[in-house]
Amino acid sequence: MNADDFPTPDADVESVTPDTLKSSIDAGEDVTILDARMASEYDEWHVDGDTVESINVPYFEFLEEEIDEDVLARIPDDREITVLCAKGGASEYVAGALKERGYDAVHLENGMNGWARIYEAVEVERYDGAGTLRQYQRPSSGCLGYLVYDDGEAAVIDPLRAFTDRYLADADDLGVDLKYAIDTHIHADHISGVRALDAVGVEGVIPAAAVDRGVTYANELTTAADGDEFEVGDAVIETVSTPGHTSGMTSYLIDGSLLATGDGLFVESVARPDLEEGDDGAPEAAAMLYESLQERVLSLPDDTLVGGAHFSDAAEPAEDGTYTAPIGQLEEEMDALTMDEEAFVELILSDMPPRPANYEDIIATNLGQQEADDDEAFELELGPNNCAASQESLAGD
Repeated sequence: MNADDFPTPDADVESVTPDTLKSSIDAGEDVTILDARMASEYDEWHVDGDTVESINVPYFEFLEEEIDEDVLARIPDDREITVLCAKGGASEYVAGALKERGYDAVHLENGMNGWARIYEAVEVERYDGAGTLRQYQRPSSGCLGYLVYDDGEAAVIDPLRAFTDRYLADADDLGVDLKYAIDTHIHADHISGVRALDAVGVEGVIPAAAVDRGVTYANELTTAADGDEFEVGDAVIETVSTPGHTSGMTSYLIDGSLLATGDGLFVESVARPDLEEGDDGAPEAAAMLYESLQERVLSLPDDTLVGGAHFSDAAEPAEDGTYTAPIGQLEEEMDALTMDEEAFVELILSDMPPRPANYEDIIATNLGQQEADDDEAFELELGPNNCAASQESLAGD
């Protein structure tokens, strides 16, 4: 039986929305989740948190009329259980089977697909440039983006195609004109929203240094070279070339206050260097990354905030709830930023995580070399981003 084709259970099963589940986790409430997906899917990505107890029991364990007692023994019967699956079909069935046996069970509406639709905006309180800066956060995959707005204008950096309507709605709510949609690089973990926004009148911007990778639509967009500036009200966004993660990796200094580093530097790690040229090209890319970090990033004032395009489970948010940190703090906390080049290259090549799921198709789609409709694009990017080197080997003591 396909996990999407389960019958409606006999028991009356209540559903909980992904936003409600996220609010409970954010509030520090104890949450017990029964994830009914296959173990391989669960191991790749699942809902987690400091107060979350997560149990993985695949849905097929509940298909028999008599469920194995060993299976039921793994599931607490003294609290509410939130059952989830990929899209919500199997979880409703499993929750019903549990309710028939006296468990307090609900199911997550739309499953992990619904969880992947959560997209939050948090103001960066330590930003002291012109206007206001928000950080977009997608908890399911750790994707981050930025919206700066001032004097009736706005720009979004690293937008996601899945949330094109969200950026337009936010701009409308704020009473600003979304002027620019800017990418830091050719992403390998999600489908960029720059072209979708450009198609509805927002000026799309991609790094000039990324065009050589085979971008098919470069003539249709604005290309940003090192030192180019984009004005948003009184705020100025400066282009800063930072190759390493990719040959065209580009950061953007937002009014001298926050450097949107894309996948070059995160608050808990640095970029992995193998997604463009593979293992053979990784050593050269790692050396390039070291030079970019030392000469273009760490040379900025210590109080300059860093905001990457991703965060991992190892990342700790700042007091304002954003994944941002001053450069000086990162130098103190991350051994990799104070090593010499040889040690740095050796370290980040020594323990890289698995590459992002579907990364080759995602890159090809972002280059414009293959097409994906909205549903296909959303399916391609489900799962963890895995764009960073191993956090365990890079962090300080």
